[in-house]
Amino acid sequence: QVQLVESGGGSVQAGGSLRLSCAASGYSSTYSMGWFRQAPGKEREGIAVIDNINETAYADSVKGRVIISRDNAKNTLYLQMNSLKPDDTGMYYCASRCAYTRDYCLQRSAFRYWGQGTQVTVSS
Repeated sequence: QVQLVESGGGSVQAGGSLRLSCAASGYSSTYSMGWFRQAPGKEREGIAVIDNINETAYADSVKGRVIISRDNAKNTLYLQMNSLKPDDTGMYYCASRCAYTRDYCLQRSAFRYWGQGTQVTVSS
């Protein structure tokens, strides 16, 4: 069983930065992990995915502004977010274990385990 706990969310002004963390119990470096977000009234969307060889995929909306990384020694997934915009506001979720390609995992939310989320609010 995998448990995921996100942290690092908060309120920032546009242009600011945040670093989200996801601590994983039952962690395995074998599988892909990812970050997703859901804004009020909108569907959940994939933000970034990292696979077992640290290759990454990003949504077009965040390319160049976010970096996903993982520290296998600490069983932790990270999302560094820069140049934040009000449209980045939402609940951010960590996910683990997707057995498909990075793009499929990102587009289909095809992960087995999900965290409870951490709120990010960006004001203009």
